[in-house]
Amino acid sequence: MSAVKVPIKAYKDKLPIVGGNVYIDEMALVIGDVILGDDTSLWPMCVLRGDVNRITIGARTNIQDGCVLHVTHPNEHSPDGYPMLVGTDVTVGHSVVLHGCRIGNHCLIGIGTIVMDGAIIEDEVILGAGSLVPPGRILETGFLYIGSPARKARALTNEEINFLRYSAKHYISLKNDYILMLKTL
Repeated sequence: MSAVKVPIKAYKDKLPIVGGNVYIDEMALVIGDVILGDDTSLWPMCVLRGDVNRITIGARTNIQDGCVLHVTHPNEHSPDGYPMLVGTDVTVGHSVVLHGCRIGNHCLIGIGTIVMDGAIIEDEVILGAGSLVPPGRILETGFLYIGSPARKARALTNEEINFLRYSAKHYISLKNDYILMLKTL
Protein backbone atom coordinates (compact mmCIF):
# COMPACT_ATOMS: atom_id res chain seq x y z
CA MET A 1 0.00 0.00 0.00
CA SER A 2 1.43 3.40 -0.98
CA ALA A 3 0.89 6.54 1.07
CA VAL A 4 -1.10 9.32 -0.58
CA LYS A 5 0.45 12.77 -0.33
CA VAL A 6 -1.80 15.31 1.39
CA PRO A 7 -1.67 18.48 -0.74
CA ILE A 8 -2.46 20.91 2.08
CA LYS A 9 -0.10 23.57 3.43
CA ALA A 10 -0.35 26.15 6.18
CA TYR A 11 0.43 29.78 5.52
CA LYS A 12 1.60 31.57 8.65
CA ASP A 13 -1.00 30.57 11.27
CA LYS A 14 -3.71 29.50 8.80
CA LEU A 15 -4.29 25.88 7.88
CA PRO A 16 -7.05 24.82 5.44
CA ILE A 17 -10.23 23.39 6.97
CA VAL A 18 -11.60 20.40 5.09
CA GLY A 19 -15.22 19.23 5.42
CA GLY A 20 -16.45 15.66 5.37
CA ASN A 21 -16.06 13.31 2.42
CA VAL A 22 -13.92 15.76 0.43
CA TYR A 23 -11.69 14.62 -2.43
CA ILE A 24 -8.45 16.54 -3.01
CA ASP A 25 -6.34 15.05 -5.76
CA GLU A 26 -2.74 14.49 -4.69
CA MET A 27 -1.62 16.79 -7.53
CA ALA A 28 -3.77 19.70 -6.30
CA LEU A 29 -2.56 22.24 -3.74
CA VAL A 30 -4.52 24.02 -1.00
CA ILE A 31 -2.72 26.72 0.97
CA GLY A 32 -3.66 28.85 3.97
CA ASP A 33 -7.05 30.32 4.88
CA VAL A 34 -9.24 27.94 2.87
CA ILE A 35 -12.49 26.24 3.91
CA LEU A 36 -13.76 23.32 1.82
CA GLY A 37 -17.40 22.33 2.37
CA ASP A 38 -18.64 18.76 2.61
CA ASP A 39 -18.50 16.63 -0.55
CA THR A 40 -16.35 19.09 -2.50
CA SER A 41 -13.79 17.88 -5.00
CA LEU A 42 -10.53 19.41 -6.19
CA TRP A 43 -9.05 17.79 -9.26
CA PRO A 44 -5.46 17.51 -10.57
CA MET A 45 -3.38 20.67 -10.82
CA CYS A 46 -5.86 22.90 -8.95
CA VAL A 47 -4.32 25.58 -6.77
CA LEU A 48 -6.31 27.33 -4.04
CA ARG A 49 -4.04 29.91 -2.43
CA GLY A 50 -5.59 31.58 0.62
CA ASP A 51 -2.51 33.45 1.72
CA VAL A 52 -3.56 37.11 1.81
CA ASN A 53 -7.31 36.63 2.22
CA ARG A 54 -9.75 33.76 2.67
CA ILE A 55 -11.22 31.23 0.24
CA THR A 56 -14.51 29.49 1.05
CA ILE A 57 -15.86 26.70 -1.15
CA GLY A 58 -19.42 25.52 -0.51
CA ALA A 59 -20.68 21.96 -0.19
CA ARG A 60 -20.89 19.70 -3.23
CA THR A 61 -18.83 22.04 -5.41
CA ASN A 62 -16.25 20.71 -7.86
CA ILE A 63 -13.15 22.58 -8.96
CA GLN A 64 -11.84 20.85 -12.06
CA ASP A 65 -8.35 20.24 -13.43
CA GLY A 66 -5.96 23.17 -13.77
CA CYS A 67 -8.01 25.83 -11.95
CA VAL A 68 -6.37 28.66 -10.03
CA LEU A 69 -8.24 30.38 -7.18
CA HIS A 70 -6.60 33.32 -5.44
CA VAL A 71 -7.52 36.44 -3.48
CA THR A 72 -6.54 40.09 -3.03
CA HIS A 73 -5.14 41.48 0.21
CA PRO A 74 -6.77 44.35 2.14
CA ASN A 75 -5.36 47.65 0.89
CA GLU A 76 -6.09 51.37 0.65
CA HIS A 77 -8.31 50.89 -2.39
CA SER A 78 -10.22 47.97 -0.88
CA PRO A 79 -10.06 47.87 2.94
CA ASP A 80 -11.32 44.26 3.07
CA GLY A 81 -9.46 43.15 -0.04
CA TYR A 82 -11.26 40.57 -2.13
CA PRO A 83 -11.85 37.12 -0.60
CA MET A 84 -12.98 34.20 -2.76
CA LEU A 85 -16.44 32.83 -2.03
CA VAL A 86 -17.86 29.95 -4.06
CA GLY A 87 -21.36 28.67 -3.25
CA THR A 88 -22.85 25.20 -3.09
CA ASP A 89 -23.42 22.83 -6.01
CA VAL A 90 -21.11 24.78 -8.32
CA THR A 91 -19.21 23.27 -11.25
CA VAL A 92 -15.99 25.13 -12.07
CA GLY A 93 -14.70 23.87 -15.42
CA HIS A 94 -11.14 23.04 -16.44
CA SER A 95 -8.48 25.80 -16.40
CA VAL A 96 -10.68 28.47 -14.83
CA VAL A 97 -9.10 31.41 -13.00
CA LEU A 98 -11.17 32.88 -10.16
CA HIS A 99 -9.60 35.88 -8.44
CA GLY A 100 -11.19 37.57 -5.44
CA CYS A 101 -14.74 37.12 -6.70
CA ARG A 102 -18.02 35.66 -5.45
CA ILE A 103 -19.83 32.78 -7.15
CA GLY A 104 -23.41 31.96 -6.09
CA ASN A 105 -25.10 28.58 -5.76
CA HIS A 106 -25.94 26.23 -8.65
CA CYS A 107 -23.63 27.82 -11.20
CA LEU A 108 -21.50 26.47 -14.01
CA ILE A 109 -18.29 28.34 -14.81
CA GLY A 110 -17.18 27.26 -18.27
CA ILE A 111 -13.79 25.94 -19.30
CA GLY A 112 -11.03 28.57 -19.50
CA THR A 113 -13.08 31.37 -17.97
CA ILE A 114 -11.54 34.22 -15.96
CA VAL A 115 -13.50 36.02 -13.21
CA MET A 116 -11.79 39.04 -11.62
CA ASP A 117 -11.77 40.92 -8.30
CA GLY A 118 -15.08 42.03 -6.88
CA ALA A 119 -17.14 40.35 -9.60
CA ILE A 120 -20.33 38.68 -8.38
CA ILE A 121 -21.92 35.74 -10.15
CA GLU A 122 -25.40 35.32 -8.66
CA ASP A 123 -27.21 31.97 -8.26
CA GLU A 124 -28.14 29.78 -11.24
CA VAL A 125 -25.82 31.30 -13.82
CA ILE A 126 -24.03 29.59 -16.68
CA LEU A 127 -20.87 31.38 -17.74
CA GLY A 128 -19.78 30.15 -21.17
CA ALA A 129 -16.34 28.73 -21.91
CA GLY A 130 -13.58 31.29 -22.40
CA SER A 131 -15.51 34.18 -20.91
CA LEU A 132 -13.95 37.09 -19.03
CA VAL A 133 -15.81 38.79 -16.19
CA PRO A 134 -14.16 42.15 -15.46
CA PRO A 135 -13.62 43.50 -11.93
CA GLY A 136 -16.79 44.51 -10.10
CA ARG A 137 -19.23 43.15 -12.70
CA ILE A 138 -22.45 41.52 -11.45
CA LEU A 139 -24.02 38.67 -13.44
CA GLU A 140 -27.71 38.29 -12.61
CA THR A 141 -29.49 35.09 -11.58
CA GLY A 142 -30.98 32.89 -14.26
CA PHE A 143 -28.96 33.82 -17.35
CA LEU A 144 -26.34 32.50 -19.73
CA TYR A 145 -23.37 34.86 -20.14
CA ILE A 146 -20.74 34.56 -22.87
CA GLY A 147 -17.81 36.46 -24.26
CA SER A 148 -14.94 38.69 -23.31
CA PRO A 149 -16.11 40.78 -21.61
CA ALA A 150 -19.03 38.56 -20.59
CA ARG A 151 -22.44 39.74 -21.76
CA LYS A 152 -25.92 38.47 -21.04
CA ALA A 153 -26.93 36.16 -23.90
CA ARG A 154 -30.36 34.89 -22.78
CA ALA A 155 -32.40 33.44 -19.93
CA LEU A 156 -31.62 29.88 -18.89
CA THR A 157 -34.07 27.17 -19.86
CA ASN A 158 -35.56 24.82 -17.26
CA GLU A 159 -33.44 22.06 -18.78
CA GLU A 160 -30.27 24.10 -18.21
CA ILE A 161 -31.26 24.92 -14.62
CA ASN A 162 -31.82 21.20 -14.00
CA PHE A 163 -28.43 20.46 -15.58
CA LEU A 164 -26.71 22.69 -12.99
CA ARG A 165 -27.94 20.34 -10.26
CA TYR A 166 -27.15 17.24 -12.32
CA SER A 167 -23.55 18.39 -12.86
CA ALA A 168 -22.94 18.81 -9.13
CA LYS A 169 -24.47 15.38 -8.39
CA HIS A 170 -22.39 13.75 -11.12
CA TYR A 171 -19.17 15.10 -9.62
CA ILE A 172 -20.17 13.86 -6.17
CA SER A 173 -20.50 10.38 -7.63
CA LEU A 174 -17.20 10.70 -9.51
CA LYS A 175 -15.23 11.91 -6.47
CA ASN A 176 -16.76 9.10 -4.38
CA ASP A 177 -15.35 6.63 -6.93
CA TYR A 178 -11.91 8.22 -6.53
CA ILE A 179 -12.12 8.12 -2.73
CA LEU A 180 -13.07 4.43 -2.91
CA MET A 181 -10.13 3.72 -5.23
CA LEU A 182 -7.75 5.38 -2.74
CA LYS A 183 -9.06 3.20 0.06
CA THR A 184 -8.29 0.05 -1.92
CA LEU A 185 -4.67 1.00 -2.70
